[in-house]
Order: sequence, then C-alpha cells, then structure tokens
Amino acid sequence: KKRGKELHNMNILKSIKNLNKYELALWFGSMALLLAAFIITPNKDVLNFAATLIGVTSLILNAKGDALGQVLMVIFSVLYGIISFRFRYYGEMITSLGMTAPIAAMSVITWIRNPYSDREVRVSHMNLKKWIILIISTVIVTWIFYYILRYFETPNLPLSTISITTSFMAASLTMLRSPYYAIFYSLNDIVLIALWVLATMENPIYYSMIMCFSIFLINDLYGFYSWKKMRKRQEEW
Repeated sequence: KKRGKELHNMNILKSIKNLNKYELALWFGSMALLLAAFIITPNKDVLNFAATLIGVTSLILNAKGDALGQVLMVIFSVLYGIISFRFRYYGEMITSLGMTAPIAAMSVITWIRNPYSDREVRVSHMNLKKWIILIISTVIVTWIFYYILRYFETPNLPLSTISITTSFMAASLTMLRSPYYAIFYSLNDIVLIALWVLATMENPIYYSMIMCFSIFLINDLYGFYSWKKMRKRQEEW
C-alpha cells in the first residue's frame, strides 16, 4: 500500500512544489539558458531541445532524491540515444539505450522501495565490498564496449570509451542510492561536452548539446551537495 501511494504521488507539479527557492532558481535558470541556446542555434532541432529540457528537469528532481527524476531520466536516455544515433555516436547510443535507461528504470524501483519520506529516497553508504564489485564490473563493461564501439567505427573512440566508464559508474551509484553518483555524472558531463564540441565542429546543429551538458554539469555538482546534506539530515533523525 505504501509503495502504491508513492507511485500515485509521482506528480510533476507536486515534485516542482517540493523544490526550494534556490532549486527553482537553478531549474528556471537552466531552462532559460537552454531556450537561449535553442533560439540562437542554426537549423533548430526540436528533438534536441525537448531532450535537454527533460534532462535538466530530471537532474533537479534527482538532486532532491525524488524518484520521478529517474522516470524522466529513462525518457531522456531514449531521446539522447536517438540523437546520438543520428551523428553516429554509437557509443553514446548504446550506452544510453542499453545501459543508462535500464539502470535508471531499476533505480526507480530501488528508490521507491527505500523511501525516507513521500518524495525523498533514503541515502545509503558504500562499503568496501560494494566499491570492489562496482569497479570490477566497470572494468569488464568498459572492455566489452570498447570492442563493440571499435567494430562500429565509432567517432572519437577514446572519449566514447571513457564516457562508458563514467556513465556506468554514475548510473550504478544512482541505483545504489549513493551521493557519489553525482560526481561520476559530473565527470561524464565533461567528457560529453568534449564529444559534442567535436560534433558541433562538423554540424552546428549540435551546439545545443554543448550547452545542455554544461548545464548538466552545474546541476550534477549541486546534486552531490544536496545528497550530502540529505544524508546528514537523515542520519540526525
């Protein structure tokens, strides 16, 4: 019954009302910058714009520990996979559709099953065993994906491979409810900024993706700060 109630309360308006004034300012500011980037970008792409708006909304809700943020992350991952396919960034496409989206879907379940309050997940701790398993899994996943990407002649292969490493770490830590998810997503944002700079040099339509992940970087850094505060507050009660 409790779990059903939480699913019923996955309402975007209630989630937005749960944001404090600083988070609302960050969200509105991010949306305004994305809109500006869309306006000034030649050959406007509505799919790129829609994906960035969904993505930044997902991040601000994730920073609150709201499971709805992970639902939006699934949607963003699908759209981002399509965008990546169009530029032949097969590494990003495979990572987004085959890894980030499924793990985000699993994160929805783990967050709902471990609530601290109606709209906040209970933050967990990573012990040595979890870190060892995660690192070994990351090495294996990176090694497998490297050869897959090389087979498909993925552009900018070294950066695409690093993106897989950081994405897998970030998505896995999200599912494990660790604040360090945001650190690895921040590292991934930096890699993605570099990848889309290279893409934009060939086609300026992807300028909005540079702006997107620059804004994502700011939001992910805030996410780490927010989750550290959440864990401290939860442990005090």
